[in-house]
Amino acid sequence: MNRYRADQVGSYLRPPELVEARARFQQDELSREALRQVEDQAILEVLELQRQAGMRLFTDGEYRRGGWTGGLPESVEGFVRAPGMLPAPIAMRWRGEHLDLLRRRAESCPSAVVEAAVSPFALVIGAKLRAPGRMYAEDSRFLAQHSPGPFKITLTSPSWYLRQYLAGYSDAAYPTPADALVDLQEITRIEIQALVNEGVPYIQVDSIRYVFDFTDEQRRREWQAMGVDPDRAVDQTLAADNAVVEGVTRDTVSLGLHMCRGNNRSNYFAEGGYDRIAERVFPALRYDRLLLEYDTERAGGFEPLRFVPRGKTVVLGLISTKDPRLEPQDQLLRRIDEASKYIPIDDLALSPQCGLASVLQGNAISWDDQRRKLELLVDTAHKVWDTAA
Repeated sequence: MNRYRADQVGSYLRPPELVEARARFQQDELSREALRQVEDQAILEVLELQRQAGMRLFTDGEYRRGGWTGGLPESVEGFVRAPGMLPAPIAMRWRGEHLDLLRRRAESCPSAVVEAAVSPFALVIGAKLRAPGRMYAEDSRFLAQHSPGPFKITLTSPSWYLRQYLAGYSDAAYPTPADALVDLQEITRIEIQALVNEGVPYIQVDSIRYVFDFTDEQRRREWQAMGVDPDRAVDQTLAADNAVVEGVTRDTVSLGLHMCRGNNRSNYFAEGGYDRIAERVFPALRYDRLLLEYDTERAGGFEPLRFVPRGKTVVLGLISTKDPRLEPQDQLLRRIDEASKYIPIDDLALSPQCGLASVLQGNAISWDDQRRKLELLVDTAHKVWDTAA
């Protein structure tokens, strides 16, 4: 499989005209066909941005979605409008230097109101889940026609959608969340195999619960107070992530899995290194590539990488998408060298720690900041591996 030394997690900043078009579509002021035309043009522009920056691996910026979790809830029968406000099991306590962007969302971007109204998390599991069609066929077809090179499609781990299991409501269809997870896994697995059949060269599963939910000490205590054993939940997540690639034809595709600690308008959610999960999770994940957040001390040290089996690529997320400042290249080179003490340099690659716009409004950086980050990524990868990135 291609090592793709310069990788990117998936999303790019959405141009204002795309944000506005999505808002108008949700308000029934724009047809789906007209929205698709705006999306198509925006995707062509972000592909050109990547090409000019020297990237050799491309994404569509997740421009056909309102956020990183988009696709499955909107495409699968059985998700319904929440009966009232969907309660979060544990309050989402975002942290960072840009909390004002979260507080001012509705004021600074009117479409944020619309986005909230149609968010996948305004939907809950209310009936048996069934996929009547495809989720990402349009994404893969367009990229196959227009991408300047190999491309990736990103999907969300099925375990993430257990947040949309509402006790006292969803149990009419599924007695337990684990029962719902079985169908979520199979729906995702079928979609992944379909993408492979279409010739998609790289498929990435975003599975952030390992460090988002289960390594942060405060988060662990909160789960335990609810009667949830976070260590058993790790095993459930691991089993789900392996189930979605079980039996998938792997001869022509790279399969990656991404972990991060939250990425919402340049804010983060969790802290904690990989030490607690590494020995159990890293060897067991049936993926070719692990994309791991490492841009701040919140991620801990590189020591847990010693548990990654040889031949599996670890993509070091050393470049921040939250901060417009460019990382000094000598610092990046030094950190890659530090990581190589625990895993061979040939089993490493480089990327930003997360997407540039996991949510519709994106992080607190500019279009030019994003371009410079990509150029730094490509140039650093060239210097380390002395090959086309």
